[in-house]
Amino acid sequence: MEYDTSQLCDTYADLVDVVDPIFSNYGGRHSFGGKVVTIKCFEGTGLIEKIVEADGTSKVLVIDGGGSTRRALIDSNIAQIAANNGWEGIVCYGSVRDVDALEDIELGIQGLVSIPVGANDNEFGETDIAINFGGVTILPDDHIYVDNTGIILSPEPLDIE
Repeated sequence: MEYDTSQLCDTYADLVDVVDPIFSNYGGRHSFGGKVVTIKCFEGTGLIEKIVEADGTSKVLVIDGGGSTRRALIDSNIAQIAANNGWEGIVCYGSVRDVDALEDIELGIQGLVSIPVGANDNEFGETDIAINFGGVTILPDDHIYVDNTGIILSPEPLDIE
C-alpha cells in the first residue's frame, strides 16, 4: 500500500508524531507501514535475524541500534528473509549494507547510513520494549507510516481511505 506522510500529517496533525528527518531509503519499497515490532540491540544481528524469521504480515520492524555507523545491522540476507516472511519494512536507527542488492528486494528499508562492515551475529538485546530515537518514543504496537518524505507514528491505525 502507498502512504503519503504529508497528507497523513495534514489530516491527523494532533494524532501523529513525526520522526526527525535523519533516515534514508534503501529498500525496494519507497512507501510502507504497519504495526510496530521493536528491537533494541547494538552491533549484533542475531536477534534481528530471529525476529524476521517470524510472520511479519502487516508489521514493520523498528530497530534501535544506538545510531551506530560502525557496523551494519541490515544486509541483503536479513532483508530477503524479512521480505519472504511478509514484513512490510524495517526502520533501522543504525547502518545498512549491500545497498545495491537492497534496492531489488520488495521491502521498505530506512536506515541512517551505509557501511560495508557487517555486525556480529550475537543475540544481545531486547524486543517488544519502548525505544527512543529521532525525537520520538516508539512503542510496540504503535502504527508507523513511511515514505520518501518522512516517518510518522500513531498509537492507532490511521484511516487512509
